[in-house]
Amino acid sequence: MDFRDKVFISVAESLSFSKAAEKLYISQPAISRHIKEMESALGIQLFERKGNRIYLTLAGEISYFHLKKVVQLYGELDFALGALKDEHKGILRIGASSTIAQYVIPSLLAIFHKRFPNIELDLFNGNSFEMEQKLLKNDIDLALVENNSSNNNLKYINFAEDNIVAIVGVNSPLSHQNVLDVQDLLQIPLVMREYGSGTLQVIEQAFTSSGIKFEKLPILLHLGSTEAIKNFLVNFDGIAFVSEQAIKKELLLKTLKQIFITNLSIKRFFRIALPPGPELKVPNQFVRFILSDNNRL
Repeated sequence: MDFRDKVFISVAESLSFSKAAEKLYISQPAISRHIKEMESALGIQLFERKGNRIYLTLAGEISYFHLKKVVQLYGELDFALGALKDEHKGILRIGASSTIAQYVIPSLLAIFHKRFPNIELDLFNGNSFEMEQKLLKNDIDLALVENNSSNNNLKYINFAEDNIVAIVGVNSPLSHQNVLDVQDLLQIPLVMREYGSGTLQVIEQAFTSSGIKFEKLPILLHLGSTEAIKNFLVNFDGIAFVSEQAIKKELLLKTLKQIFITNLSIKRFFRIALPPGPELKVPNQFVRFILSDNNRL
């Protein structure tokens, strides 16, 4: 790949000439010169200025989309040539929803890195919807998501089952309870994940299946991460719903307590989301790894 293309990709991703210069260890005037030369060669403007900020033009967006595919193909080339020497090389960009990124995938990535040390790993995280959008834009090679809904333009593979459970802080009066009925939750303040979260989507579907309208629940607030919810419970006399993967340590330390809710079951699958089209060697290597019996959760 031409260095000018790398400059363009760096500017497109940061939308900043100065940040691109820092990343590539060249001067900002050099960045500007490369972009001008590229626009001159293509005969079209790739960036536009609005105030102090720059944005991709439509031509810039198209160029970025296709050049990212070129980067991906170079990774495939490295992988294929490395395999001939029994060396698996390449770059793998993984997007993971917040719960998976924090509590599920780190240990698996460490094992994968030991097995394939020449595959460079990049992990991005956000909620499930954000990761699916990154995948559709070709910003990542695969996404690990926790939502139940599916985008028709993506392929999905289940890789682990997860339970979402009710928890309270040990200082809450509710910690003396072991079991509650789902109807009791209409009278207890609740804290939930943010809108767009796969966890929230699954919880809402479960309540609807139990005959309770989600909008009728006394939800005090929505928080943007499971860690924020766990910290909030320290001084909150209510209930939260989180993945059982996220509270193993707290249950052992007895800083949180799980309460069983009758007539409410919240199960889901963690899933691998893949783009349409032919399978690429590097992402496929990771998919085979994560689906192998030794690496299942």
